[in-house]
Amino acid sequence: MRRTIGVFVGGQPRRVGSLHFDAEGARESASFEYAPEWLDSPECFAIAPTLPLVTGPQFHRKLRDGSAFPAVIADTEPDGWGRRVILRDHAKQRRGGGPRAPLGSLDFLLAVDDFSRAGALRFQDEQGLFQRPAEPGRRTAPPLIELRLLLNATRAVEQNTETAEDLAFLRGRGTSLGGARPKCTVVDEKGQLSIGKFPSVGDERAVTRGEVLALRLAAAAKIRAAEAHLVESEGSPIAVIRRFDRTKDGGRLMYVSAATMLGVEPGDATEHTYTELVDALRVHGAAAREDIEELWRRIAFSILITNVDDHLRNHGFLHVEQGKWRLSPAFDLNPFPERVRELKTWISEETGPEASIAALRSVTPYFKISAARAKQILGEVKRAVAGWRKTGRALGMSKAELDQFADAFEHSERGA
Repeated sequence: MRRTIGVFVGGQPRRVGSLHFDAEGARESASFEYAPEWLDSPECFAIAPTLPLVTGPQFHRKLRDGSAFPAVIADTEPDGWGRRVILRDHAKQRRGGGPRAPLGSLDFLLAVDDFSRAGALRFQDEQGLFQRPAEPGRRTAPPLIELRLLLNATRAVEQNTETAEDLAFLRGRGTSLGGARPKCTVVDEKGQLSIGKFPSVGDERAVTRGEVLALRLAAAAKIRAAEAHLVESEGSPIAVIRRFDRTKDGGRLMYVSAATMLGVEPGDATEHTYTELVDALRVHGAAAREDIEELWRRIAFSILITNVDDHLRNHGFLHVEQGKWRLSPAFDLNPFPERVRELKTWISEETGPEASIAALRSVTPYFKISAARAKQILGEVKRAVAGWRKTGRALGMSKAELDQFADAFEHSERGA
């Protein structure tokens, strides 16, 4: 199979280039080629640092379990939960006499709703349709009044009892921002595109409440964080997190993960560091000094709340102009009381995975932050985190729920 998919950017789509995809059995390959009209435009920019503005195809080599596509395109693929829903839907269709062929990488890429796909990239098939188009008679993103139906659908998928109707509610609406937990794109009370994150049937603590708690504390710590609030449905707390890759009027913002910014492919087993992100900001940052300081603040916050799932796909960048990028609002911040206190992204090669304030202080010269400024930032973060129980109670968390998170917040690094 050989296909050529048009690659566009923005709500008022402009053609950026073409994605060429070849598949022969299990062997898949892809290349991206900028469109001449994009290269000739004074407003053009490289859609990722790893895809420079040059003519001709730029080929991509798949690594082990990585994506068949260049990293910036892989950033828009369905995440673990989205893939699970797509596979269940395909299996049910096969049993009903639908397509028998197994799903390939391009099938997954094009299975995400065009309306809710992460970032600003959009994909147009050979018939001129942006993929995935809206289904007749169905909303592209359901409003919060349908949370009960969505919650029940996600539970059914987790328990292997889903119906075709359950899958229809979830189909195409998985996000691309990572994770295997149940979620769905929704429209919040103010009409803004958001992510609804649902409790999992296997949860042993209030995970959704914990994430909203972390995001509220991050904002109190003067971190630019995604807006979030809790909504109850049938007694279950659902985290509703505002999408930061959309403007208030529905415009689309170009997004890349930190992995893409660094050129790190899925399946790359090499350890990577926050100091590498500092280097990337100095080259590609629209406000490098400000964002580097913000990054140091975020590391301090992660250490203090035991946010140890801080891999490179849980950090991102938004395009500003002419190939310059800013740190995206912080997202996927979660306290992990049961985890070993080691960071997924190392502070530096010298510190390794150590999640300590001492390790963070050791890199202040590299971040070009003075000792006095580092002390001030750390004080602001500590004061915000110290109020975690008060903030949790304001979110409606019970003492028992708060006690489940205590080990994430109460530890020796608070006094470091």
